[in-house]
Amino acid sequence: MSQLSVPTQKRLVLLAGRSYPELAEEVAEEIGIPLSPTMAYDFANGEIFVRFQESVRGTDAFVLQCHTTPINKWIMEQLIMIDALKRASAKRITVIVPFYGYARQDKKHRGREPISARLIADLFKTAGADRLMTVDLHTSQIQGFFDGPVDHLFAMPILARHVSSRVPREEITVVSPDAGRVRVAERWTDVLGAPLAIIHKRRDPDVPNQVKVFEVVGDVEGRTCVLVDDMIDTGGTIVKAAETLFDNGAKDVIVAATHGILSDPARDRLQESRISEVIVTNTLPIPEEHQFEKLTVLSIAPIIAKAITEVFTDGSVTSMFEDDPLEATPSSH
Repeated sequence: MSQLSVPTQKRLVLLAGRSYPELAEEVAEEIGIPLSPTMAYDFANGEIFVRFQESVRGTDAFVLQCHTTPINKWIMEQLIMIDALKRASAKRITVIVPFYGYARQDKKHRGREPISARLIADLFKTAGADRLMTVDLHTSQIQGFFDGPVDHLFAMPILARHVSSRVPREEITVVSPDAGRVRVAERWTDVLGAPLAIIHKRRDPDVPNQVKVFEVVGDVEGRTCVLVDDMIDTGGTIVKAAETLFDNGAKDVIVAATHGILSDPARDRLQESRISEVIVTNTLPIPEEHQFEKLTVLSIAPIIAKAITEVFTDGSVTSMFEDDPLEATPSSH
């Protein structure tokens, strides 16, 4: 026989950057494997050095990094990790970004502006990524920016399950804070069997993080409004939207969002508002100084762990979201 045959066995390794080790540990625990040991540090001038302390040759490598503050540093660290994996002969490299940095810069509003979300996707591909996994993109078309498979995960099942455990479904009205979130809000209405309302607003392109709220389209009088969005940054949009709902007769307002960026002054704005509860997932770390009494943080780790397992075993990620979301959280155990 003029060939050498070797029985191959697939090997999964989970690696994590330094931005949010707690989430990485939680995901590893859900899968039932340890995190692959990694050495990473900064040089005096700010350059990042990364070295994996175990062989990754021929592995199915998953690189988890949360794009939190300081966002540019953690994106760069993830790119360096991808490059190190490529040069260490990993068989397939999957980038896991629970929160996709620069996702809000997904199109040109006016001339001479960048499309930074596309640039991030190109950087991942150039560094050596084969696959991208992320949670609740700001806009779905970002999936098309990456030249390769994209696993787009959704936090709605765990958020909707929490809301339905707190409020009788017949009292709920799902509210979209703007026209761009209507598709997401419609999925909530399907799951909760609740009516939909929309807040019509206009944002000033010259003033970041400031919104002028106009009117509510739909009936919210006497209802418990669940205001759904993909992220909460400074909280300006959400608080103004909630005030508009109360002005239109809403009985209560609950906010549900996937990504809790919570930049200053979000903590004070949300705590002092008439919103009764703010529900987010832990796609981003929320430091103690940004937490507040009304905040509820749910874990996204079971969904990420299940998706990793499905990708590794050549299963179906899509099927994870086809069952009734109000049933138990998917677990990879």
